[in-house]
Amino acid sequence: MRTEPVFVTHGFGPFFRPDSRWLILGSFPSVRSREASFYYAHPRNRFWKILAAVFEDGVPEETEAKQAFLIRHRVALYDVIESCRITGSSDSSIRDVTVTDLRPVLAGSGVGDRVFANGARAFDLYMRWQYPVTGIHPVKLPSSSPANAAWPLDRLTGVWRGALKGVV
Repeated sequence: MRTEPVFVTHGFGPFFRPDSRWLILGSFPSVRSREASFYYAHPRNRFWKILAAVFEDGVPEETEAKQAFLIRHRVALYDVIESCRITGSSDSSIRDVTVTDLRPVLAGSGVGDRVFANGARAFDLYMRWQYPVTGIHPVKLPSSSPANAAWPLDRLTGVWRGALKGVV
């Protein structure tokens, strides 16, 4: 059953520290992530499994463990969109976008030009609205979303590992 798009705000800010080395950007939080007030909360999203494999660490389950994982591995997270009209969690339904302000993350961390887009939609949105402001060209990664069923976990992990470890 498809419903009409609703106007939604992000609901939580970026996660970063002064020593963060990588910034991974999604498009907009899923319904589950907005409910949990943290990134990649849907249990079928493979984001945490991918990062755990890349960094050879355990898969964090709870928000506090996810935050500790990010701190330990110096990863910053945010999204390209601050608010929009969206149907459920469908990136393809996103309309009427207000973008996030990445300047505090970039200025307050050690990310530099190590910016990664989690999926084609995040990449396209970034290039349209963020790139003209930041001048940083992100690395486009295949989406960790369960909707990206064409990419098995081992293949996703290999590409993500190569990208993240290739710009240390």
